[in-house]
Amino acid sequence: MLTFKSYIVKCVLGGEVAYFLCLLGGYLPLGRTPRAVDLHHALFETLPGFVWGSGGSVALGAFYVLVFSAVFGAYMVWMHNSSLLDAK
Repeated sequence: MLTFKSYIVKCVLGGEVAYFLCLLGGYLPLGRTPRAVDLHHALFETLPGFVWGSGGSVALGAFYVLVFSAVFGAYMVWMHNSSLLDAK
């Protein structure tokens, strides 16, 4: 059985680390073409209210990732634990 709190905290932590690494990647071209950088920026801009270079947007995006990761983690714990109960 998965522990609800532990799994959700791990999902949120992993989601936030991935978010900030991807955000950092948007500021560092890393040998990508200008078109690829534009695509990277456009993908982030699909988050409602996200604007590059705005601290508020970064915080809002982090909040979106937190909520999505928590919901995903809760769903996965429920799915896993309920599957184990059905198997008994």
